[in-house]
Amino acid sequence: MSLKEKTQSLFAETFGYPATHTIQAPGRVNLIGEHTDYNDGFVLPCAIDYQTVISCAARDDRKVRVIAADYDNQVDEFSLDAPIIAHDSQQWSNYVRGVVKHLQKRNNAFGGADLVISGNIPQGAGLSSSASLEVAVGTVFQQLYHLPLDGAQIALNGQEAENQFVGCNCGIMDQLISALGKKDHALLIDCRTLGTKAVSMPEGVAVVIINSNFKRTLVGSEYNTRREQCETGARFFQQPALRDVSLEAFNAVAHELDPIVAKRVRHVITENARTVEAAQALEKGDLLRMGQLMAESHASMRDDFEITVPQIDTLVEIVKATIGDKGGVRMTGGGFGGCIVALIPQDLVPAVQQAVAEQYEAKTGIKETFYVCKPSQGAGQC
Repeated sequence: MSLKEKTQSLFAETFGYPATHTIQAPGRVNLIGEHTDYNDGFVLPCAIDYQTVISCAARDDRKVRVIAADYDNQVDEFSLDAPIIAHDSQQWSNYVRGVVKHLQKRNNAFGGADLVISGNIPQGAGLSSSASLEVAVGTVFQQLYHLPLDGAQIALNGQEAENQFVGCNCGIMDQLISALGKKDHALLIDCRTLGTKAVSMPEGVAVVIINSNFKRTLVGSEYNTRREQCETGARFFQQPALRDVSLEAFNAVAHELDPIVAKRVRHVITENARTVEAAQALEKGDLLRMGQLMAESHASMRDDFEITVPQIDTLVEIVKATIGDKGGVRMTGGGFGGCIVALIPQDLVPAVQQAVAEQYEAKTGIKETFYVCKPSQGAGQC
């Protein structure tokens, strides 16, 4: 049963009438451009065919009723006429409440709704299940009440909800790609202007995501340390962000910087350049150059930004040894575990899956999870 069928059937069964709309918003993977977002830089994600789906209908009162199909059909109910506050025990509810609360601040011209939510984005894998939920809920109210909001505004609303209501300090990339993703394309995002450019993906290439299943520790504290080091670097160059520092300017004075800060700065400057070039390589169908850029990105994350772990490096090496120069592979996400992403000709996917199955667990003692994805359409009716 599809997520659409599942949510529509549960909606009718629970609320006693049929849903009028079914909305989806996808998860995402970042192909290249890591830890560049908070430095006002560039990222190159694509939406994937794992998503959050919501069947819904407008109500003629001010009540919002929500059922989470994936959490034993837990129910949340709140009124648009009372202050919306955090739910004390259901964390999923706070993503819904936060989005609705921030929508009210933007545009109060909407009423109540009934929603049934389900999704198949693996949670905790760094594939943006939370951003997908935020964008899906925003799109529900935009569609039900014809709110004058575009995809970028729905994305910003989701980010505000996560930052201010849920309390997680994320950038804008995850929500933006979920809202604006385009089938068979990646999206080059300028994190300063929020400008986007759709980049066509070569035909016959699979987006493979492999979860190392290494339990991440340090990710919060180390993430904050990296942000501080980048801010220190930007201050040294008297620039608003590392986006504004050229490699030439850096190389001329790198010896004057604290050696650790210098390594962090070098990663961000070179990663930004790689990301812009990667968009051009993809557009031309140059998988050889894309593979080289992904390899350079991984080496930079490992050696200069120091956010990989041995398990991730092992996974990357297994995949690289299998595909050679016929594609690319790198760690993706915040670091210290999580996933790798590979762009691989479809006919090589079985060989990669077999090599990883035979070698990764033998070398690390951990079983990986393997996902083959397609670049997919952003949020909308399904």
